[in-house]
Amino acid sequence: KSPLQTVTHNLDFTFELVDTTLELPFKSKCTSPYESLMSILKDCIVRENMDLSLMTEVPHKWERYEDLVLLPHNSFLSDKWSKCPNLWNLVRTALRCNRLAKNSPVSNDAYRQSRAVMLLGQSGWVKHSENGIKYCYDVTKCMFSSGNVTEKLRLSQLDCSSEVVVDLFAGIGYFTLTYLVHSRAKLVHACEWNNHAVQSLEASLVENRVRERCVIHAGDNRVVAPVGVADRVNLGLIPSSEGSWETACRCLKSSGGTLVVHGNVNSLSIEPRVLSLATSFKEKYPVREVWCMWSEMVRISFQEIL
Repeated sequence: KSPLQTVTHNLDFTFELVDTTLELPFKSKCTSPYESLMSILKDCIVRENMDLSLMTEVPHKWERYEDLVLLPHNSFLSDKWSKCPNLWNLVRTALRCNRLAKNSPVSNDAYRQSRAVMLLGQSGWVKHSENGIKYCYDVTKCMFSSGNVTEKLRLSQLDCSSEVVVDLFAGIGYFTLTYLVHSRAKLVHACEWNNHAVQSLEASLVENRVRERCVIHAGDNRVVAPVGVADRVNLGLIPSSEGSWETACRCLKSSGGTLVVHGNVNSLSIEPRVLSLATSFKEKYPVREVWCMWSEMVRISFQEIL
C-alpha cells in the first residue's frame, strides 16, 4: 500500500479528486479612464446618430485635483455635443471624479487669471500637493503653474533660516511657500495684486502651518513692498520682471542681499553693450551663451540702479 492509502485506511475515509474549474460568464478586463471615456462617448454618438468625427475632440489627457478633473480648453468644442444626453455626467463617470471643469486660455491682462468654468459641481476650490507643499486655490480664479517646479526644487535646498525674504510676485504662493516650508525663511513678505490669489495664498499659509512667518502685502509691489528689510528678493515673474527692479533694490537691507531674477531669454533680448563680455563670462560659467549674456545684462542694469 502507498502511504496515502495507509493513512486513509486508518482514518476510515477516502479522498476524491473534484474538478472545481469555474466557467466565468465574462472576461474581467481593466480599462483606463481614457478607454472608458472613449467607449462611453462613442456609444452615445452612435446611439444618438451623431457625427463620429466628434471623437477627435475627446481629450487624451486632463488635470486631476482631488475629486475634480480639469479638461483642456481644446476639448468638446463643437455645439453638436449638445445632442448627447447627460454628456458631463458620462464624462464624470468615465474619469471617476465628482467635479468637472473645463479650462480656457488665461485672461490676457496683467492679472493672468484663470477663466476655467465649472461643468459639474458648485465649488472650484481644490488642494494640490507638490513637493510636500499643499496649494489651496479655486481653479476658476487661479491657475497652477507646474512649469516652475525645477526652480522650486532648487530653492528647497537653500537654508534661509536667518533671512528675511521679499517675494514681489507671490501669486498663490509658488515660491513664498517654498521659502517658508523647505528653506525655513525667518520671515517672508509676500506681495500680490490679484485678490483671488491673495485669498488662495492666505488659505495655503494656514494649511501648511506657516501663517505666522508671512506678511501679505496686497496690491502693486511698486507701491506696497516693504523698504530696507530684505536679505533676499524673489522676482519670479515671466517673461520679465524689469518693471519692479528698482522696487527690488529698495527692498534690500542697507548691507545688501541677494536678488533672484527670473526671465524668458532669447538672443533678441540681449543688449549690444554686453556682447563683448559674453566670452569671458561663458568661460567662468559654462552654460548657454545667451544665458550668460542675459545674466550679465541684468547684473549691469542692477548695478546702475544701485
